[in-house]
Amino acid sequence: MKRSTQASSRVPSLRRTLLLGILLPLFGFVLINTVVLYRQALAAADTAYDRTLLATAKSLGEQLEVVGDGAQAVVRSSLLYSALEAFEADNRSRIFYRVSGFKGEMVSGFEDLPAPRTQLPDQKIYAALVHFYDDEYRGAPVRMAVLLQPVAGVAGQGMTTIQVAETLELRQTLARQILIDTLWRQAALVVVIVLVVVFVVQRATRPVRALSHALAHRSENDLSPLPTLSAPRELLPLLEAANQHMQRLSQLLEHQKRFVRDTSHQLRTPLAVLKTQVQSARRGDVPPQQALDEIGHTVERATELANQMLALAKVEQLREDKDAPVIDWAEVVRSVALDLAPLIAEQELDFSLDVVPARVRSHEWALRELGRNLLHNAIKNTPPGSRLAVAMVKDAQAVALSIRDSGPGISATLRERLFQPFATDHGARPSGAGSGLGLAICHGIVQSLGGSLELDNRVEHGVVHGLDATVRLPLVTAERQTPS
Repeated sequence: MKRSTQASSRVPSLRRTLLLGILLPLFGFVLINTVVLYRQALAAADTAYDRTLLATAKSLGEQLEVVGDGAQAVVRSSLLYSALEAFEADNRSRIFYRVSGFKGEMVSGFEDLPAPRTQLPDQKIYAALVHFYDDEYRGAPVRMAVLLQPVAGVAGQGMTTIQVAETLELRQTLARQILIDTLWRQAALVVVIVLVVVFVVQRATRPVRALSHALAHRSENDLSPLPTLSAPRELLPLLEAANQHMQRLSQLLEHQKRFVRDTSHQLRTPLAVLKTQVQSARRGDVPPQQALDEIGHTVERATELANQMLALAKVEQLREDKDAPVIDWAEVVRSVALDLAPLIAEQELDFSLDVVPARVRSHEWALRELGRNLLHNAIKNTPPGSRLAVAMVKDAQAVALSIRDSGPGISATLRERLFQPFATDHGARPSGAGSGLGLAICHGIVQSLGGSLELDNRVEHGVVHGLDATVRLPLVTAERQTPS
């Protein structure tokens, strides 16, 4: 029990597998979406605040003028830094600028502001020659805007470079605010999805839990079929297979019970007789030779009964065996007839054997047991000197073995329980003292092989002249034969 509990604890449950299989990809998607969303929020904030940087740079350009003549012309700016406070959104971010003249000389602003990149790409969003990029200034990340501003005057004209840098606190704050607002909605959606998934998984696995509970609380001898009417469609193959398996187990258990019951009942009589005979021999009630003969006869009957009961139990294995070999039935019939030849000679029977090659799928011991029981019964019930014929005919699909004796046939009373174990016909046939297992064994073997067994009285002018036992088995053709 402890080992079973440990093994079951290592096996993942269906409910956990479904929950993890659905929720883990969901959480992974939310995580990836969060990163992408944050980057998109930053990009949106850059797009919005880059317009402010461009406006600031253009305002700086409007305050420039050309002073001097010819080669001595230089750019001058009349802008005060305090004028940039109007472009600062709040106190969380700062703006720095630098204006460079025609030759790159410092005009105004912060001299230590990093120089612009050498090549400015073409812009598709803004018509002006402006470039935005991320940089670092005084140990802090900034957003840089570089504007090429033409400046013209009476004294001269040229291209100036205007740089405007802004720290990223406001942009990052805006991006985080957008992210948080979105995450709240996503978190609410995830919670709803989790609740729905848990509810659906619980409801979907309820039949499995109910089935497990029902099986756990069944008695060990309860092999009744599991209910399938209210089961989900996906569980039906499992339930049907389980019911078929339990049906086979039920039949096997019933057979074992019947075997134990019949064995204890049938062997009790010969054992009791044997005990009485041994006690009688010890007391000297009968001569020693007579006592030994009686004991030997009783042992012989008990041995025959035990062998037949074991054969009857072994027949049940044939029903589950789907991999029997292919053999020639005619050879088995010849071998059985040879084994019983002394009995035939003792009865001085007019015996004939006419068989044809017939390949059937079966174990040799089953066909031998079938032929021995039928032929032995026919020999015992055929009067001395009478005729006993064994013939075999076949067609394209099946082969039939017919054993025709000259005995008294089967009475109407026996026919009602012909193939039941221990069914005997006392007084009607000479074999009435038998165990009554022979025909039950034959019938079980024939059924397991997919054939049929018929016992018919041979009647002429209202008089029974014998019994015809006919066994039909399917032939194994070249198409149906599987390679061994």
